Amino acid sequence: MHIGFIGLGDMGRLYAKAFAKAGYTVCGCDLPANREKLEQELDPLGIKLMDDGKDVSRVSDLIIYSVEADKLEQVVAQCGPSTKYGAIVAGQTSVKHPEIAVFEKYLPADAQIITFHAMHGPGFQPKGQKLILIPHRYEGDSYQRMLDLFTAVETDIVEIADFHEHDKIVADTQAVTHVGFESMGTAWKAAGFFPWENASYTGGIDNVKILTTLRIFSYKAHVYAGLAILNPYARLQVKQYANSESELFKLMIKEEEGAFRERLYKARDFVFHESRKPIMFNDKVMQEFSLAKDAGHQKPNSHLSILSMVDAWYHLGVNPYDNLICQTPPFRLRLGIAEYLFKNEELLEESIKTALYDKTIRGDDLEFHSAVREWSAIIGYGDMEGYKKHFNEVQAFFQGRLEEGNKQSAELIRRLME
Repeated sequence: MHIGFIGLGDMGRLYAKAFAKAGYTVCGCDLPANREKLEQELDPLGIKLMDDGKDVSRVSDLIIYSVEADKLEQVVAQCGPSTKYGAIVAGQTSVKHPEIAVFEKYLPADAQIITFHAMHGPGFQPKGQKLILIPHRYEGDSYQRMLDLFTAVETDIVEIADFHEHDKIVADTQAVTHVGFESMGTAWKAAGFFPWENASYTGGIDNVKILTTLRIFSYKAHVYAGLAILNPYARLQVKQYANSESELFKLMIKEEEGAFRERLYKARDFVFHESRKPIMFNDKVMQEFSLAKDAGHQKPNSHLSILSMVDAWYHLGVNPYDNLICQTPPFRLRLGIAEYLFKNEELLEESIKTALYDKTIRGDDLEFHSAVREWSAIIGYGDMEGYKKHFNEVQAFFQGRLEEGNKQSAELIRRLME
């Protein structure tokens, strides 16, 4: 099989190299300004650089579009008509609704559409990582050839028969997951402190929160913007997360303990039902990973971000354990720390009491409340540029620690996944 990549950014290069190393013939193209640098990197692996996407389309049995989501239509409109007869076409965007619509609009009727979604960033090799394979239209042995291809690079293949189902699950595992951590980062920026220097954020759960937040902000804004804004299910789920957070926050400031407890216990009993197979994070490992040098004596934390997530799952009727089939490392970390909090009665009790009665954390919770509202509004308006601007401002605030946070979070993920 001759494989062609249209777009050789971080993820395009990652998979082009993996397929070349597995013995496939690989070609690709990117912007002319990047050609010289790409040739130096890819020539030694036998990956041929072509002049443009039309050339790639003419010769490839499998054509993979690996371009930014908001540029996909423009690129497919240019290159789609040149698709080799009967070729398989796939995309690397994380939201499949707009991708499938573009493919159906611009590809020849004989082109076969079998797309995929790698559930990891460019910091991980494909081997052992989850990859979702989604057939849309195909004939003969095309689907088996795609299965063989991803088996050859040793990905952990998950088959989902319909792109609608994929996007619904991904709204939870990616879009809402990112909004939770992005809101934490935004709140810490607004409050003007680094969390690892604050005694309220030095516990095991908070180590995971901080490192995952830094991990997310170490990547590119456009990836997260596309995930949240182009996925029709994401807006609904982000809105519920914002509603859950707002309603819990109101109960906290009114100190309505009975209603607060009742709401959280209902959510706990639904999400962490005994029939679910737990993740069981190791407390010792969670405590070990910290950026704090001397933040002072650890103080209790309300963990409003986690309480809100569990409440949102309950109100959406979502079983997050089912969604582990499309898990990303941040999603697994988020579900893991939620489980850790809600299954530890002593810790949950401390969190509830802190949320209701500890005024020293209330200012931080107010900043978090405002941040969730901001992110929810940006996504609700479909404001792609506003999302990127908001993201980049927070990214700049944490700039000095992003590399270390990314490195530590990768090791934390590896240890907790063992």
